Amino acid sequence: MKNTPLFANRTQAGEQLAQAIYTILTQQTADQLAKPLTIVYALPRGGIPVAAPVARLLNCPLMVEVAKKISHPENPELAIGAVTASGNVLWDEHKLSFRDTPKSNWRQAALDAATSQAKFLQAQLSPACPQVNTEGATMILVDDGIATGMTIAVAATSLKALSPAEVWLCTPVAPLELLPWLDQWGDRVIVLSAPKRFFSVSNFYSEFPQLETNEAFECLLQQNEQMLKKNTEHRTQNTESN
Repeated sequence: MKNTPLFANRTQAGEQLAQAIYTILTQQTADQLAKPLTIVYALPRGGIPVAAPVARLLNCPLMVEVAKKISHPENPELAIGAVTASGNVLWDEHKLSFRDTPKSNWRQAALDAATSQAKFLQAQLSPACPQVNTEGATMILVDDGIATGMTIAVAATSLKALSPAEVWLCTPVAPLELLPWLDQWGDRVIVLSAPKRFFSVSNFYSEFPQLETNEAFECLLQQNEQMLKKNTEHRTQNTESN
């Protein structure tokens, strides 16, 4: 049985998510003398077209934090953990038997394979991202949907090592039963829809195509170039007015 689509595509979902994040962020910073730096991080590849409208509305950099699921060798669809390109690892102990110790040869092989994939994708996409100062920043971590939560949780762990003020976990859709677990990984969790019945993220989208790496790269590059152009024009206007 399929879920009823909630979003036409990732871009539409990102636009709705952007409005929700913007409302909360502006309310939170209204009483602060200095607005904290905001950085949007996408979980590639599918999270990038969702995160792009968020970065556009907030007028901030769009970065990537690559996390890959660690698959069981006997069942590639079974995620037993997740790892980031920087080496942060999170295991799902409930899906591991007592014989599956960290020293198991197959477990290390599965971790190595996922780590290699994450590093390769990070290297492909990073050139489209600007250099940013992460200390004291509010980090908005975005994915196109959360099923198990493993990849976004381990990505949040990686981002917290960069000394931000806060890390927010943001997504259009996630299982209702997963929300209490997600709270431990982020300073704030923003989910547009949390259905009780959850089969797969793709079922909540009318269009949910596989995003190629070159498409993800172009989406990143376009958003960051637009942000740079907009900020340059703004500085020029301020200089002329002074």
